[in-house]
Amino acid sequence: MTRACPEDGRLTIRPYDALPPQAAAIRRAVFMEEQGFTAEFDETDAQAKHFVAYWAGAPAGTCRLYPLANGSFAVGRLAVYKAFRGKKIGSALLLEAERAARNGGGTRMELHARRQAEAVYAALGSTPCGGPDEEEGCPHIRMEKPL
Repeated sequence: MTRACPEDGRLTIRPYDALPPQAAAIRRAVFMEEQGFTAEFDETDAQAKHFVAYWAGAPAGTCRLYPLANGSFAVGRLAVYKAFRGKKIGSALLLEAERAARNGGGTRMELHARRQAEAVYAALGSTPCGGPDEEEGCPHIRMEKPL
């Protein structure tokens, strides 16, 4: 089911039960080509729900959501094409993933954020839940948010 976001009539978010080509293309462009990551696709993709944000019908951003233990869900691989940044698409994707987690019985959301994006997640209610670490040489921090 496609869901229109009330913040702007040009933004819609659609869930997928398998990794759609639009999400793979966004992640490849943002994480691999732009940011230099190499280990982008993994076995979690097969068990995750994927969300693609469309801006005026064009694929603009993506994230994935998957269950953990004890009512927790993890959101990850949140990426927005450079041309669409500054339109709050990442925030809309995160909020849509949180809504899906709550609807799935989730009580807590976890994520592994790049340190440079920590303030964005904090503004949406996430707090650090561990020390800093690295993923492929890039500083990250684990964060959580009660649902």
